[in-house]
Amino acid sequence: MKRFFLLLSLLMTLGFSAFSQEKQEINTADYSNSSVEMADAFREDGKIYVVVAVILVLLIGLFVYLVILDRKIGRLEKQYGNSGD
Repeated sequence: MKRFFLLLSLLMTLGFSAFSQEKQEINTADYSNSSVEMADAFREDGKIYVVVAVILVLLIGLFVYLVILDRKIGRLEKQYGNSGD
C-alpha cells in the first residue's frame, strides 16, 4: 500500500510538471506593462491596508506561538535534564 501511494505521488508529480512547463509567447506589451492591476485597485479602494493588517496579524501570531512553544520546550528540557545534545 505504501508503494502504491509512492508510485501514485511520483506519477502525479511528473504529470503536473509536464503541464507546468508549457511555453507561453511573450509580446512587446508584456515588457511595457509596469502596473499591477490588483494592487492598484486595492490601493484605490483603501483595501490594501486591510491586506497588510491581516498579514501582520498572522505573522505576529505565528511569532508569538513560536516563542511560547520554545519556552515550553525549554521547561521540559530542564525538567527531564536534557541539555539538547
